[in-house]
Amino acid sequence: MAENHPVRSRGLALAVLCAASLMVVLDSSIVAVALPAIQADLGFTPAGLSWVVTAYLVAFGGLLLISGRLGDLIGRRRVFLGGLGLFTLASLVAGLSETAGLLVVSRFVQGVGGALASAVVLGMIVTMYPEPRARAKAIGVYSFTQAAGASIGLIAGGALTQALNWHWTFYVNLPIGVAALLLAVRVVSPDRGTGLRAGVDVLGALLVTAAVMLGVYGVSSSAWGALAAAAVLLAAFAVRQAKARTPLLPLRLFRIRAVTGANVVMVLMVAGMLGFQFVTALYLQQVLGLDALRTGVAFLPVPLVIAVASLGFADRLAARFGPRTVLPAGLGLVVVGLLLLTRVSGSYFADVLPPLLLMGLGAGVAIPALMGLAMTDVADADAGVASGLINTTQQVGAAIGTAVLAAAAASRTESLGALDHREALAAGFRLAYGVSAAFLIAAVVLGGLVLGRRTRRAAVAPEVCAAGQAR
Repeated sequence: MAENHPVRSRGLALAVLCAASLMVVLDSSIVAVALPAIQADLGFTPAGLSWVVTAYLVAFGGLLLISGRLGDLIGRRRVFLGGLGLFTLASLVAGLSETAGLLVVSRFVQGVGGALASAVVLGMIVTMYPEPRARAKAIGVYSFTQAAGASIGLIAGGALTQALNWHWTFYVNLPIGVAALLLAVRVVSPDRGTGLRAGVDVLGALLVTAAVMLGVYGVSSSAWGALAAAAVLLAAFAVRQAKARTPLLPLRLFRIRAVTGANVVMVLMVAGMLGFQFVTALYLQQVLGLDALRTGVAFLPVPLVIAVASLGFADRLAARFGPRTVLPAGLGLVVVGLLLLTRVSGSYFADVLPPLLLMGLGAGVAIPALMGLAMTDVADADAGVASGLINTTQQVGAAIGTAVLAAAAASRTESLGALDHREALAAGFRLAYGVSAAFLIAAVVLGGLVLGRRTRRAAVAPEVCAAGQAR
């Protein structure tokens, strides 16, 4: 059953949960513009430098699913507080790092803490807001932190690195993390999990964690052996979940069309949109010649437009037309923006800014609709694992998109090596934008096929069915 929360206290609790979630999302991008300074200071090799990002992504992506289920079992508040504390402590160690090895290890631990904290947030919000209109508004606030966090991270990373030094891209987490911890203890209501009495699917947890970690590493590093091993482990995990008495990921969730469709769309949408941000950051610096700070500022219109849409009117659109209608319309605007970028020719205000505004508007209405669909008809007992699942697919999509778009741009640029280098780079980025658009078009098509009609009956947890029969 959903918990009762006074309106004022649950509003403050929502703010705390979203602030913590934003901090975790920021950390995946805030370091990006500081990488050259980190390399120069700590002596990273070019290949080793990628582990500053990869170590975080591997731990974060690999542990989201088990973190969500752990919240269902022992209480989401407890998991959230533990993860937030670990993330904040690891941020301090990362900022103090004076060797490459210590920084990579602390980044991995940051990923562990980030997974624990963020995996349960959406599930906590859904149970705090049982009323449809209030839930849609709350999910809109949460979606803003997810959609705009990467862009805000680029801005903050550029400003901190240029004004202070790279250490502050980690130190900035300390006041936010400590404040969020103190407030969460006071305003986030304790919850009781279903308990560990029935046992935990340890084998399933090991299989899926190893599969996602190897998958994220394989995509990020183009390691085909790791990708093959990830596929085998994922297949073994699916078999295990079908047979386990207490599965980590109950397969009944995938009988809910909205849950299945939302996760498919999430992988494709994030692959296109997060990959686009990576490509655009390179375009602004390597083709237009912007420095780190100005590159971050160039992204500023995106979170502003997303904020206006997701916090201003996305919930009203979803209530008026339904999320299944709002989602493809928003994704369609993103597709148009990406197609316009395939014609980019060198002017930020004429060629880059208009598509950015269009994409921000589309994302601002599409992402809250998608997050809401991902939790549609999910029983309270499964809210944590459903929240962890949509976050996992988000990370998988980010890894796939960044790797595919980077490879496409580099291949096209290399094939045009005889041209002016800057023009060859621009041609590679234009191709990458086309690939991004293809990801989004696939999301619209597949989403329409899976989400085309409403689920007739919710899939509920077995204990809920048993309670109903007893009554």
